[in-house]
Amino acid sequence: MNLSIRGQQIEVTDALKDYVDKKLNKLEKYFDEPLTSDGNVTLSVNRGLHTVEVTIPMKGLVLRAEDESNDMYGSIDAVVDKLERQIRKHKTKINRKFRQEGNLKTLFVENVPASASPTTDDELDMENDDFEVVRTKRFLLKPMDVEEAILQMNMIGHNFFVFSNIENNEVNVVYKRKDGKYGLIEKE
Repeated sequence: MNLSIRGQQIEVTDALKDYVDKKLNKLEKYFDEPLTSDGNVTLSVNRGLHTVEVTIPMKGLVLRAEDESNDMYGSIDAVVDKLERQIRKHKTKINRKFRQEGNLKTLFVENVPASASPTTDDELDMENDDFEVVRTKRFLLKPMDVEEAILQMNMIGHNFFVFSNIENNEVNVVYKRKDGKYGLIEKE
């Protein structure tokens, strides 16, 4: 896997690069073929917190994880653990989907070495979870601008808000980011 490692408000040393490479390349044991996609790793420090973001785009799937802690190496370890849990949780469903569609024979290795298998009952239960919708909400999308949508979101105390953008008559989503700023999701 090719990794693009960049730092924000931190110098990415050779030791950090080697550590990230070593840890993320452990994920290749889960795949039938070596990953050819380019993964993006962003290391940043903000107010004393070390944040690691990893995005690995693949055909039909994007693996993404983020962690924030007081230690950069601890954050890297936590991100790798999150990615491994994502892979284990979704491999059966994704393989089934790809087999049914006939796009790929399989994406993930069927039998992972025992050392990488789930070790706790919680992890075993997590792999068998189905995505169950427990509540459905319906509402009228009032046309509004982005600023009004942010105000509405803050007023109801949510961290996202779906609205009809008055500028383009499209359904958009505003959301509150971890850094306290806001994001906007638009369709292409």
